[in-house]
Amino acid sequence: MQPKPLKNLNGQTCQICGDNVGLTAMGDIFVACNECAFPVCRPCYEYERKDGTQSCPQCKTRYKRHKGLAARYSNSSNLIVDPSKDLNSYGLGNVDWKERVEGWKLKQEKNMMQVTGKYSEGKGDIEGTGSNGEELQMADDARQPLSRVVPIPSSHLTPYRVVIILRLIILGFFLQYRVTHPVKDAYPLWLTSVICEIWFALSWLLDQFPKWYPVNRETYLDRLALRYDREGEPSQLAPVDIFVSTVDPLKEPPLVTANTVLSILAVDYPVDKVSCYVSDDGSAMLTFEALSETAEFARKWVPFCKKHNIEPRAPEFYFAQKIDYLKDKIQPSFVKERRAMKREYEEFKVRINALVAKAQKMPEEGWTMQDGTPWPGNNPRDHPGMIQVFLGRSGGLDTDGNELPRLVYVSREKRPGFQHHKKAGAMNALIRVSAVLTNGAYLLNVDCDHYFNNSKALKEAMCFMMDPAYGKKTCYVQFPQRFDGIDLHDRYANRNIVFFDINLKGLDGIQGPVYVGTGCCFNRQALYGYDPVLTEEDLEPNIIVKGCCGPRKKGKGSNKKYIDKKRAMKRTESTVPIFNMEDIEEGVEGYDDERSLLMSQKSLEKRFGQSPVFIAATFMEQGGIPPTTNPASLLKEAIHVISCGYEDKTEWGKEVSSCSLVVCMLVVGYQSIACHHAQHLRGLLP
Repeated sequence: MQPKPLKNLNGQTCQICGDNVGLTAMGDIFVACNECAFPVCRPCYEYERKDGTQSCPQCKTRYKRHKGLAARYSNSSNLIVDPSKDLNSYGLGNVDWKERVEGWKLKQEKNMMQVTGKYSEGKGDIEGTGSNGEELQMADDARQPLSRVVPIPSSHLTPYRVVIILRLIILGFFLQYRVTHPVKDAYPLWLTSVICEIWFALSWLLDQFPKWYPVNRETYLDRLALRYDREGEPSQLAPVDIFVSTVDPLKEPPLVTANTVLSILAVDYPVDKVSCYVSDDGSAMLTFEALSETAEFARKWVPFCKKHNIEPRAPEFYFAQKIDYLKDKIQPSFVKERRAMKREYEEFKVRINALVAKAQKMPEEGWTMQDGTPWPGNNPRDHPGMIQVFLGRSGGLDTDGNELPRLVYVSREKRPGFQHHKKAGAMNALIRVSAVLTNGAYLLNVDCDHYFNNSKALKEAMCFMMDPAYGKKTCYVQFPQRFDGIDLHDRYANRNIVFFDINLKGLDGIQGPVYVGTGCCFNRQALYGYDPVLTEEDLEPNIIVKGCCGPRKKGKGSNKKYIDKKRAMKRTESTVPIFNMEDIEEGVEGYDDERSLLMSQKSLEKRFGQSPVFIAATFMEQGGIPPTTNPASLLKEAIHVISCGYEDKTEWGKEVSSCSLVVCMLVVGYQSIACHHAQHLRGLLP
């Protein structure tokens, strides 16, 4: 693999010794690290490979061998230079290397001053690490990857692979016998059976490819906190919008939906970064009233969960656990508060059950709200769009006076003669209304009967989505489905082990698992149809193409020119400015963003619909809305984007939204990831 071209660097000076970086034998700028292109000259690179840390000083990636160098050095790979010790103890007695290391150390301290400044206050020297040893170590941890691939041991995979090969050989002999021994007395039947056998053999073979290289993944929540969520500082974690889909409250019990919502509101994530949208596609007043009761109970339940670190944070399943609930609880008030909370939850259940009993029979004149006005959704097939914000910045505080995540009820408009596309159409409406109101950079959709079994599920997903190495080219993170209430022998195969524990892991080892319809965290930009940010390595042919077609013949700069042209056309680094409504209404001229230059105002409206606020939101890669926006105008625009005719003559469902997600993801270069190492989401059996 050729090193990356050196871009976006301040000159061509070695950051260790100050000399010129120099050129390679091919005339290109010498690049030691293929990951971050940290400028290092060849002598410093050779020294680091031989007697140093063998890794890049900036990103800590292990150096790879360049042409003309020895294959491997045997020196230790974990050298940490302590400025308080004699450099001779590290083998750095040479005067030139002393100056180089000292210069590099001063530059590193200067670069990390803002990052680690708060940890150096009030701390003296630490034995064996120097005065700033702890800060440098924390800064080093913050630069580490947020996740890693854990290969399955070969002792587990080899026997399975041997069985696949044996089956393939036996299948080949069987098909060879069947083809060469026709039954002349029943030739049509023989031909039909052979065609079917070949088809099933091909299907079996295609099913084995994803299972050939399954992988597991591991996340590092501590590194995520060091990088984006330091204590005492404003959180840099990306905002997340969570979608809960429901239709008929008589078939999907409101108490189950309430538990799902409560587990979301109590999730371990900054409250100003979480928004929960409940889609009521049946426009049922029962769902609306149950959600109102849920919002009131959340004011008590959420602080209780966070104070005592409750798991899971769905009250029905927490109180039903047959475990020692006093384990690891050290606060004396826990028992008293738990009993009071259980009593509050039982009263909450009684109120929900009363609403369900009342909704069993609809009055002839239809439902009426508490103020006496008719419920707008009495006709589920002909009603206006409805949005109600229950919790959020406009007064959503818990009993301790702390802010709660935003909770929004959404029922999209439905009229006769319009195609509504069922759940897919409801998801599209949620994407638009959430973009107008909160515009989270990432979306997570769950069914109404899937609750958060682990309060850190969002942070686990962010370890993949916000990873600096491959986060921008990750389309979605898929959580496997787990269910409660399965009998001991699983007679109906509700665990679906073959699909969730074998196939998804196997697909994750290739390019990523498929979207299973729920429990999935999406990159919002991918749903809009924008291309991912790819590197030169991503644009090269994959291992299958290389193996089938052989290596390409490299002309002088031909491959490099092709890659540069490809990246310039579609896959450039997204430095997207924040648009306001006036700028969108006047047009997109004058902005340097490539997407804006390529699309006129009419093409944007044809793609995303006629909503300047929503179009502006699509350009905000990091999510969020301008702080000066008027909530009333946003709510009015949100009603507009969920109207039944909004998608007409647009690309919604074709190039935009999740309808064409699986196909376009593979075409434009996105990847998906399966998060298997914990049971983050659990559901109830239908």
